[in-house]
Amino acid sequence: MDAFQLLKADHQKVAQLFDQLESASGKAKLQVFQQIQTELELHTHVEETIFYPALEKPKPTHDLTLEAYEEHDVVKKLLAELSRARTPNDEWEAQAKVLRENVEHHVEEEEGELFPKAEDVLSQDDIEDLGDRMAAEKQRQQGRQATKTRSTSKKAAKGSTKSAGAAKKSTKGAAKKAGRSSKKAAKKASKKGGARKSASQSASRSTAAKTARKSRSKKSAAKKR
Repeated sequence: MDAFQLLKADHQKVAQLFDQLESASGKAKLQVFQQIQTELELHTHVEETIFYPALEKPKPTHDLTLEAYEEHDVVKKLLAELSRARTPNDEWEAQAKVLRENVEHHVEEEEGELFPKAEDVLSQDDIEDLGDRMAAEKQRQQGRQATKTRSTSKKAAKGSTKSAGAAKKSTKGAAKKAGRSSKKAAKKASKKGGARKSASQSASRSTAAKTARKSRSKKSAAKKR
């Protein structure tokens, strides 16, 4: 794969995303920015680990390569600042414009100055080899990112299930506790009812006893007469 064509394709993709960023709003703007961040981080990674090292030593590309590293650092700092925002306010919009300006300047220097000089110092085999290595590294990094995203999603789902289980357990415990309280109340009420019944029965027996005694007293008095 041609290394220059691969990098130019990356540049074009990011330029299109910046156009989308300008027309988007609210959460959609932040989502587009996340795509831009992902693309730029991947692009700078393959350039710094594979492409630039091949151009550092040759004199015609040495200074431009060192300058490119510095420009990458500026872009990384802007990406870090922008990624911390939760809402795209006016300050965020201004920083996003600065990011685009820096990226466009970097692309202009790469495609207009660095690439032509790199074509002079690299053989066609070197260009193809660099392109293949960068493509393979991009694929590897994208696979890692996909795995990380799936892992994060699974953890989030697991946490949600755990929270739901805890809530269910809490509700079940509350219902069980309420049931025990209800049983205790019923038992207590039953005891009170039994006590009242017992007292009533005792009172009835006492009254009957008094009546019987009075009756016996009357009978005894009648006999004496």
